[in-house]
Amino acid sequence: MQFTLAAAAQPEAAQLFVCTEAGQLNDETAQLLCHSLEEKDSFAETKLPVSGSLKSIAVLRFADLATETLQKAAKEAAAWAQKQAAVAVDLSPFCAENAPRVVAALVAAIGEAVYRFDRFKKEASPAKLAQVQFVHAQHGDEIQAALNRAEALLYGVNLCKDLGNTGSNICTPTYLAETAAREAQALGAEAKILGGDYIRENMPSFWGVAKGSKEEPKLLELRYFGAADKSAEPIVLVGKGLTFDSGGISLKPGEGMDEMKYDMCGAAAMIGTFIAAAKAKLPINLVTVVATCENMPDGGASKPGDVVKAMNGTTIENLNTDAEGRLVLCDALTYVEQNFKPQAVIDAATLTGACIIALGHVASGVMGNDQDLVDALLAAARESNDKAWQLPLFPEYKEQLKSNFADLQNIGGRPAGTITAATFLAHFAENYKWAHLDIAGTAWKSGAQKGATGRPVALLLQYLSNQAK
Repeated sequence: MQFTLAAAAQPEAAQLFVCTEAGQLNDETAQLLCHSLEEKDSFAETKLPVSGSLKSIAVLRFADLATETLQKAAKEAAAWAQKQAAVAVDLSPFCAENAPRVVAALVAAIGEAVYRFDRFKKEASPAKLAQVQFVHAQHGDEIQAALNRAEALLYGVNLCKDLGNTGSNICTPTYLAETAAREAQALGAEAKILGGDYIRENMPSFWGVAKGSKEEPKLLELRYFGAADKSAEPIVLVGKGLTFDSGGISLKPGEGMDEMKYDMCGAAAMIGTFIAAAKAKLPINLVTVVATCENMPDGGASKPGDVVKAMNGTTIENLNTDAEGRLVLCDALTYVEQNFKPQAVIDAATLTGACIIALGHVASGVMGNDQDLVDALLAAARESNDKAWQLPLFPEYKEQLKSNFADLQNIGGRPAGTITAATFLAHFAENYKWAHLDIAGTAWKSGAQKGATGRPVALLLQYLSNQAK
């Protein structure tokens, strides 16, 4: 799939005219199509005879230029575009401020429409569309910059989807870490992978989850120094990378367990965000840390009631081995404190089914110990239309994590399950600005549209872009 910018459209390409009103269009057919639209409609198409064949022409009218409106209308155009071999998008009605926003919406929508994950199918069915050309005689620098960023975001989203959609027999902790390292190094970023020996000796809570699997756990570290001051404090992204979560001894029900390959989507999102930021050449210093393993019910697996000492010395009573993500993340958060002086730390995890009960599949849950950081993430969520909602972390929730036999227990009962999981993590993030994204309801879809969504890469890249400014 190729996106380009040009001053004039290729004659053989299907044409898409975009506008907010018919009077902005200098093509007679496009004006007639736009006039035919009812106020609530945003898209119309027709075919015209050109050089002995029919050429498709379409109009996309935006009711307004709010991000949500742009994205919704762009999806209609993308459904049409994916059926064409090449499309030329006329951006002439838009100024230097708005043309880049239209480009961003269309690249994301078209990228979503043409995405396929068929690497394991005997007969692949790729989308017909191979080339999209954005046409604008002016504002070339602004539009090209927006196109570069939109392509970087699309690449990161697709990488996140590909990792999530790959079966856990292939996407093992080793595969996840090595794939991410290879992608990062190809962009000139640094990568380091620590294996089972390091984790067993230094990260006992993490090891307690990993030790029931024959697959070696990995701790992945990616570093990108794009700021003018390479020594400036980095933003650190932390991802939960359970490439398969059976629940361990607290075994999950069999129905739908195949979807537990998606329990590494927090890691996939942080990897995708890191790669997108590096491809976009954002002027920031960025680190991503991924803790990845399997949670399996082997004879050596942790048992309910076991007590383990975390990397920072906190003892934890493991009451439910299916609440394993927080046991992995707590050591990753300590690792960040010991190895970096972070400007801010953000973790993402498919952490709790309770988040789906609270927010459904619409919004990711956001919690944190620094309101300015949480507000910045919520602002990025609004700007990108990658929805998120804040939940509280009141001190009273700590009461649910008190244990008779250890400093903490890893579950707090059914009430406020998403919040008590974040409260557990907050204990390990007390010495820096930290926010937690629970993406259990937004990282993948079930049913006929089953597949990873690539969220919240758009939210996080918007946040990083805002910080870069």
